[in-house]
Amino acid sequence: MQQYVISLDQGTTSSRAIIFDQTGAIVSQGQYPLPQQYPQPGWVEHDPMDILRTQLMALAAAWEKAGIAPGQVAAMGVTNQRETAVVWEKATGKPVMNAIVWQCRRTAEECERLEKAGIGGYVRQKTGLLMDAYFTGTKIAWILDHVPGARARAEQGELLCGTVDSWLIWNLTGEHVSDYSNCSRTMLFDIDKLCWDEELCRALRVPACMLPRPVSNSEVYGRIRPGIRGIEALEGIPVAGAAGDQQAALFGQCCFAPGQAKNTYGTGCFTLMNTGDRSLRSENGLLTSVAWQLKGQTTYALEGSVFNAGSTVQWLRDELQLIGSAHETDLLAESVADNGGVYLVSAFTGLGAPHWDMYARGAILGLTRGATKAHIARAALEGIAYQVADLVGTMEKDLGKPLASLWVDGGASVSNFMMQFQADLLRCSIYRPRMVETTAAGAAWLAGLAVGLWNDPADIAKNRSLEQVFAPKMPAEQAQDYLAQWHKAVERSRKWAE
Repeated sequence: MQQYVISLDQGTTSSRAIIFDQTGAIVSQGQYPLPQQYPQPGWVEHDPMDILRTQLMALAAAWEKAGIAPGQVAAMGVTNQRETAVVWEKATGKPVMNAIVWQCRRTAEECERLEKAGIGGYVRQKTGLLMDAYFTGTKIAWILDHVPGARARAEQGELLCGTVDSWLIWNLTGEHVSDYSNCSRTMLFDIDKLCWDEELCRALRVPACMLPRPVSNSEVYGRIRPGIRGIEALEGIPVAGAAGDQQAALFGQCCFAPGQAKNTYGTGCFTLMNTGDRSLRSENGLLTSVAWQLKGQTTYALEGSVFNAGSTVQWLRDELQLIGSAHETDLLAESVADNGGVYLVSAFTGLGAPHWDMYARGAILGLTRGATKAHIARAALEGIAYQVADLVGTMEKDLGKPLASLWVDGGASVSNFMMQFQADLLRCSIYRPRMVETTAAGAAWLAGLAVGLWNDPADIAKNRSLEQVFAPKMPAEQAQDYLAQWHKAVERSRKWAE
């Protein structure tokens, strides 16, 4: 009998559910948008109940379309927007306030205080991260400090906290767990010992009793509890795999060997490289995280993050109303011969690696009376590719050798214009798989491996198929000129809000 795996893909702007068969093919899917909240400039929130509601709706929609029997579902996997902090009541499951989203900069001053207090070096040593408002720890502390009575309740064991994987798994199964990849993005987790660090919990003022139990990325965490509205037929199915979205995409791209790398073009943009069983610390502003643990073997990754990628295109569409759809950005970009000297730095919520400037802000530079919305659209797409090029260049410094190739996925990877420009900047081949839903696939593969649907990653790699390869076409000197101008633009955006 054919077996299937369900993947829950809870992202920043939408919640999706995808059902895969044993060959890795998509059988059905459901998707619902997730409302965004911006209480103040630089602040970003989600209602945790909206996260849960849209995810269950997406699951119900995918299940209804699939036309399969509950007994054919081997397992469910979960992947999620990382670093987003949720705090809820242990007894009722009610969130104490909105979730603070990974993009939110409200704890920047607290991170500066901790850095000045000398905590930053310990954070880098233990967690592989840099002291930044991006990560979860200071967000949890902020919630406890700003919701009346929350800190006392947390210390008494009445409140739980976690990232979105924890929130979903707790609601689905009643188990309070978090996988190693998500734990490693909190600034509270020792990535070598694979446990919460007591000193960091004290320094960041997060009571350890609130935290979920750390677990591997591929094991049965629990089973779907009875009575969940809309998915009653799925009662008892094991939830058996979880990974933060970027680690899930690395796994979904079958980057199983050290040195293999992928980039996901989503709301943000994330480049990860498998470094094997070594938790290699970057000398150039990159992050080190647990990629996954499978059958007792831990794999690590180097990572660089662009905070705003696909969200830049959304900004052109929703706030500026320059375009009516994301695809129109491609059409506009291709309608002009070049960018006309226009550069768009999408530092709406600061700059990530390798700059790590919490106070950078977005900027459009090089405007003349000859600039059109086509040039701005092109500059938006090029700006995403420039930021990825900066990440890869930094990664190459840490590794001491050039990148041979890059596997790509995510919504914006469908842009042929941007993928070709990316290849031109990186001077290497860009591989786009036929099935670009690699984030959801990674969670599905991890869940399927836990229950024996596949024996090992090699079985999964056989199912991967290539859709297109982009090789460099632009002269190298021209690519360097573009990058030089880009770096001038970045400098003008830095420390703007300080």
